[in-house]
Amino acid sequence: MIYEKFAKFYDELFDDDLYTDWGNYFAERVDKSASVMDLACGTGKLAIELIRQGYNVVGSDISEDMLKLASEHAQTANVNLPLVQMDMLAMDGLPNFDAISCFDDSLCYLTEDGQLEQAFSEVNAHLTAGGVFLFDVITPYQTDKVYPGYMFNDRTDDSAFMWSSYSTDDSEHAIEHDLVFFLYNEDKEAYEAYNEVHDERSFSLAEYQQKLNDAGFTAVKVTTNFGKEPYQENVKRWFFECKKG
Repeated sequence: MIYEKFAKFYDELFDDDLYTDWGNYFAERVDKSASVMDLACGTGKLAIELIRQGYNVVGSDISEDMLKLASEHAQTANVNLPLVQMDMLAMDGLPNFDAISCFDDSLCYLTEDGQLEQAFSEVNAHLTAGGVFLFDVITPYQTDKVYPGYMFNDRTDDSAFMWSSYSTDDSEHAIEHDLVFFLYNEDKEAYEAYNEVHDERSFSLAEYQQKLNDAGFTAVKVTTNFGKEPYQENVKRWFFECKKG
């Protein structure tokens, strides 16, 4: 399962300013009275940001490790954040929400044919009438032009992290991330290596729009730069604002 060993590194390496940017993007589009689910909430930092802004939020994620960190962060922040371990492809049993968010290209991890369509349908089914679905994705420009050959390295006193990205022929606009972590084991007085492979997939704008329409979203607005700029093709990330028909 993705993020099993990555959760702690993800939490430490991620730029916390992005949570503020996502939170502001959300707040500009959703009324404070809305009931909210943050889908694929990860370590919970965006959900906590939204709670601080006055929203009633439930966080969900498929990863138990991520949810453990989310619970710890909520306790530290002294906020009430209900958490649900859940696959976004099977949301049965959940109530409906006025708004659902899914940021940090989490939907791009749905790489198999039909999975994205299923996720869109599940989200639509769990929105109230006129509900809002806000999400972002990495673009085909990112998967095809930016990521291939990308490398990132980070090192601390007791750990190291290497990230390499490669093109893949599995499907169009697909990318593979090879993640290697080195943790110092004091008992062994040596570093232990852990490896994870993360696959992502994007689609053309027309394909995203068609899949959303098929799922029941009748109003779809696409922007860039956290909603500050209009749609552009050759950017790294698109932001989608969708309303249930």
